[in-house]
Amino acid sequence: MPVNYATPLPESLSPVDGVRLGTAKAAIRKPDHRDLTLIALDAGSVVAGVFTQNRFCAAPVHVCREHLKAADRIRALVINTGNANAGTGEAGLRAALSACEAAAGLLGISADQILPFSTGVILEPLPVDRLIAALPSCVNDLRADNWHAAAQAIMTTDTVAKAASRKLDIGGKLVTITGIAKGAGMIHPNMATMLGFVATDAGIVAPLLEQLAREAADESFNAITVDGDTSTNDSFILIATGKSGVAFADHAAEGYDALQSAIIEVSAELAQAIVRDAEGATKFITLSVEGGKTREECRRVAYAIGRSPLVKTAFFASDPNLGRILAAIGYAGIADLDVDDVRVWLATGGDEVLVAEKGGRADAYHEKDGARIMKSPEITVRVDLGRGPAAARVYSCDFSYDYVRINADYRS
Repeated sequence: MPVNYATPLPESLSPVDGVRLGTAKAAIRKPDHRDLTLIALDAGSVVAGVFTQNRFCAAPVHVCREHLKAADRIRALVINTGNANAGTGEAGLRAALSACEAAAGLLGISADQILPFSTGVILEPLPVDRLIAALPSCVNDLRADNWHAAAQAIMTTDTVAKAASRKLDIGGKLVTITGIAKGAGMIHPNMATMLGFVATDAGIVAPLLEQLAREAADESFNAITVDGDTSTNDSFILIATGKSGVAFADHAAEGYDALQSAIIEVSAELAQAIVRDAEGATKFITLSVEGGKTREECRRVAYAIGRSPLVKTAFFASDPNLGRILAAIGYAGIADLDVDDVRVWLATGGDEVLVAEKGGRADAYHEKDGARIMKSPEITVRVDLGRGPAAARVYSCDFSYDYVRINADYRS
């Protein structure tokens, strides 16, 4: 079960004018399972994307990057689960393009106006004939209020669907932001084995939307780690339809700061939901690192702690073997770090305990205090590097027996 997270109710997910969604059962991997989603966009929508940095990136990622060169012409997204279409070579590219061509024919647009996405097992051919056969059912199911169903249809090892929605008033006009995401394992920047789709009815010009997509990803999907594995298919897509009548040409426009904050907030909620639903997770861990010379070195320390199997298993067992945290800080790659300046706390709620300072265990620290906090499902590890004004935050989880079971049985 996810850590303190439940899928929002369908009625809490606001439709975004200019966006319709439909799902279908394509039997990509499992029969009688909704595994195909079509998202149709009205003409005039602008789309931006951030993708995996994995050199073995999947065929749909290659196609998306090429098609997004005309960001203001994208009219639809096709998303399948059950098969990643990664490690599939030229045949995989042909399959992704075939999916685009089939969707384009049904929608009366051109194939280069479609973005394809796949997630699932790597190194297996995509059964694109099944995908194409199910696309008419997606078209028939297209509805503006179908976000909840789409969130369910893009799941793989997720135990719950992940979605979020916000409304805000900008200059007397109502602006809507709604998004969905999937992901539970193989999670680590850049980015994580996740798909994220966020749409707004605000109008945002392409260069500004591309910048906003990078900013939102940096504060959300690029600030999580479950197991240190960066996937081949990671994609975060930001859509602006312009239907609200509110439009932004640059970041100095009135109301843009509010929109930017809301989009980052929705993205962060989706990203944290991925960690809360991480494979086998029993604890949600916030890694807050401050006192660094740069934000990047703070992130390096946070990721070193968050991806350490020894740290993660200690949290699962509620075992205050906290020297493992110090070891992770020490190998994070800060060559001139003075360990005498480093302080480490554990916290949950309003309960915070100083664990280490001056190069070792804090004088007032007792293991029973660490064990008490580590029993909580929500834990913060706060680190002060004592060397500057920078800070960063990363979200992670523990490792349980179920993580091994889920990944050992994934293809069974």
